[in-house]
Amino acid sequence: MNSILVDLFYGIKKASLLKNIIVTVTNDLVTDQRVHKVCTSLNKAGYNVTLIGRFLKNSSSINRDYRTKRMRLFFNVGFLFYAEFNLRLFFKVLFLKKDILVANDLDTLLPCYLISVLFRKKIVYDSHELFTEVPELVNRPKTQKIWLALENKIVPKLANCITVCDSISAYYKAQYDTSFHVIKNVPENIVPKPSKLPFEIKNKKIILYQGALNAGRGLELIIETMLYLQEYLLVIIGSGDLEKVLEEKVRQHSLESKVLFMGKIAPNKLKGITPYADLGISLEEDLGLNYRYALPNKIFDYIHGKVPCLVSDLPEMKKLVLSNNFGTVIESRKPKRMAKQITAIFNDSKRYNIWLENLNKPNTFNWDVEHKKIISLFKNLT
Repeated sequence: MNSILVDLFYGIKKASLLKNIIVTVTNDLVTDQRVHKVCTSLNKAGYNVTLIGRFLKNSSSINRDYRTKRMRLFFNVGFLFYAEFNLRLFFKVLFLKKDILVANDLDTLLPCYLISVLFRKKIVYDSHELFTEVPELVNRPKTQKIWLALENKIVPKLANCITVCDSISAYYKAQYDTSFHVIKNVPENIVPKPSKLPFEIKNKKIILYQGALNAGRGLELIIETMLYLQEYLLVIIGSGDLEKVLEEKVRQHSLESKVLFMGKIAPNKLKGITPYADLGISLEEDLGLNYRYALPNKIFDYIHGKVPCLVSDLPEMKKLVLSNNFGTVIESRKPKRMAKQITAIFNDSKRYNIWLENLNKPNTFNWDVEHKKIISLFKNLT
């Protein structure tokens, strides 16, 4: 009995010594794989992790190994959403046990920073993108100015910052003289279980796009390109603002037999579908710095699926694909010329097989590598 009490005492004491980390996002937690991987890594390292986001009408239930909290808001878009979210997040975090705060992107930074100052707690800022350079803000200069003022005020004061690629890290260093550690948003090193395809391939080459169906992703371009390709099937996986517009475009061009929309698919199931593709595409347009410096998650998904890549001629994705010889860069954004390039890719079997060989070699683009960086960062916060 005494030994049980002693074990219980030391167990409680050990638990009380564990650092409490509060992680904040504005999304509903379900599909944010980067934040989930960070939280899981910290949880496995022995931290008490609480992830806070919001609950939407169509939010799925979640079951994680760490604590999650989701707030139901009155407003879910526009200025009132950001105002309500930041105010409620401040009071939410105010009454929770906390040793370290993690703000994901600029829209959660203010309340986390204020709490860190009030309670003299460590704060980590994870910038997933150049928030102030997203098209939604570039086209609304007054709103952009507000977010820039917030960024200018807080970011130079931060000691512990991370981001997703070298170009964004260099931008922040030049802009604010603030160092950002690079933690790439790469998948976990898991061998996927093949999923049964819900369609017939019939000896066609599969061109795959997976990700958000939003403006600036080159989706209109690849659909128009299919007009000039025979024996190819374009598979589009994901959802977003342009979904209905793109479906209508396919109908207008009578491309129903060449373009398949599969909707949003859970990440675990998607891992079993990606390897069926013959070419993975990431055709983002240069719509400002945020797109120019993009290193889309889907490229790493293609790499893990051993799928050669065709990507935009933008710095980060170009460097990744060409330096590792995993694929090539688009030569033109005109549909006929792109169709000609895609045909040439598959006609050059020697080059294509070299890409496949390189994709099948061990590489460092997996979360096992980034996990170690995350743990080292949190053990040595300044």
